Amino acid sequence: MPFPDIVHPAIDAYESAVPMPADFAAFWQETLAEARAIGGAVTMVPAETTLKLVDVFDVTFPGFGGHPVKGWLVLPRVREGRLPLVVQYVGYGGGRGFPHEMLHWAASGFAYFRMDTRGQGSGWSTGATPDPVGSTSQIPGLMTKGVLDKNDYYYRRLFTDGVRAIDALIGEDFVDPERVAVCGGSQGGGIALAVAGIDARVKAVMPDVPFLCDFPRAVRVAGRDPYGEIVRFLAQHRDKTDVVFGTLRYFDGVNFARQCQAAALFSVALMDDICPPSSVYGAFKAFAGADKTIIEYEFNNHEGGGPFQDRQQMAWLSKRFL
Repeated sequence: MPFPDIVHPAIDAYESAVPMPADFAAFWQETLAEARAIGGAVTMVPAETTLKLVDVFDVTFPGFGGHPVKGWLVLPRVREGRLPLVVQYVGYGGGRGFPHEMLHWAASGFAYFRMDTRGQGSGWSTGATPDPVGSTSQIPGLMTKGVLDKNDYYYRRLFTDGVRAIDALIGEDFVDPERVAVCGGSQGGGIALAVAGIDARVKAVMPDVPFLCDFPRAVRVAGRDPYGEIVRFLAQHRDKTDVVFGTLRYFDGVNFARQCQAAALFSVALMDDICPPSSVYGAFKAFAGADKTIIEYEFNNHEGGGPFQDRQQMAWLSKRFL
């Protein structure tokens, strides 16, 4: 297939022009304060598995609105002292899946938490967390759910869930609060960027082929959904373009990157027609932290680096946390 977006050397000069709302930080501070004030119980129930070398817990914690959110916690069975924590968020349409699917972090000596995604988990993996909040009219999918008001937008709830997952775990006696990392691919990478941009407790972020970055560029360039959901919405709501992009500024990975000081390991695929590589570079170049690296997969589509990138992440984070 041809390259779907700009490549080198043109991509080296590209910088995102996404505006930063003046009340961006205040909006997120107020959102988190509201969620934390509601509170709620955290439960950790040992899960029944055949796994012998790790301990697995079925976790439920209060997310946005106090809504219960699920996740799998996997710990090395043989462990001493406090462990670095890796929280992983999931790609669009997926859920937390099964605990045996992602063992490499626990096998490498980390506490690992895979957060479920509210209202998703039937596209390519299973989930167990509903989104109990309704919406104004929307295109099928989640990209336009509540998009006419930043307070009602779906990703306000999901990004808040991502921070609340850290809230739920950081005080446990097996977690070192000074060694917290977040990661994810596609939508999960976008969530990881958002959480790292909101929450200074995150010391390392690893977004793979991240989605939800540089919306004005991505919506106009991406060859496949989910960005196409926004296109189809605006094709019908012809008078709502400014309102929609005004909302999306509060959820754009570029703006979260602009206020993040964690160490960062990005990945990008130059043949990606779901998350255009220019949108990923837009977030990477905007990233405020000095310790940042991007790994490029020239001939890959949205699968990105796959196990090659897993290996890069483990080596990169181990140097910083172990």
